[in-house]
Amino acid sequence: MVINITESASAQIKEMMKEESDNAHFRFGIKGGGCSGLSYSMGFDYEVNEELDVVEDINGIPVVLFNQDVAIIEGTTIDFKQNMMGGGFSIDNPNAIVSCGCGSSFRTKEKVGSPGDC
Repeated sequence: MVINITESASAQIKEMMKEESDNAHFRFGIKGGGCSGLSYSMGFDYEVNEELDVVEDINGIPVVLFNQDVAIIEGTTIDFKQNMMGGGFSIDNPNAIVSCGCGSSFRTKEKVGSPGDC
């Protein structure tokens, strides 16, 4: 398994998937930008490219990862935390060596990305 999704995050993703069509996949990856150079991307996708994507079933969720992102996100844990102000996903990536103050962007030893607005 490339990434881990906690029970709390799995429950939230499954709840969100109820609003999507039956062929929805949860896509997680990275994109350039953010004050540290890279930022996380997650959402639902309906198309999978068998040559470019990795598909895993994690806790009953069909997860799609872009092949090129795997080395950068391997070992990452996605969690969902609820508090009095609401809730949100948190991402713990053991490959990140620098993260910005707002926690939405990062950099790894091998992949710097291109910084943008945070």
